[in-house]
Amino acid sequence: MDKRKKKQRRARRSFTAEFKAEAVRLCRVGDRGVAQVAADLDLTETALREWVKRADIDAGNGPEGALTSDERAELTQLRRENKRLQMEREILKKAAAFFAKENT
Repeated sequence: MDKRKKKQRRARRSFTAEFKAEAVRLCRVGDRGVAQVAADLDLTETALREWVKRADIDAGNGPEGALTSDERAELTQLRRENKRLQMEREILKKAAAFFAKENT
């Protein structure tokens, strides 16, 4: 049997945009790095590094072609709408075929 203590996953938490912005600000100012700020705020380093990266992209300092948060939200909404419209089109095609058979 493994004597090492297994890490338990903690429940997924959500944070406000203000909290994320403040955490990013703490990383950028002062003498603490991402690891220390993450530990102080009881966050994972991975999450905080992603917030910092996303803030850089939103500020226009990201890699070429990276989508801002607004662009990502719009893309998600457009994909959802596209999927709904495709489903509606398929339903209409099936209905048209059904009624065409009935009339013949």
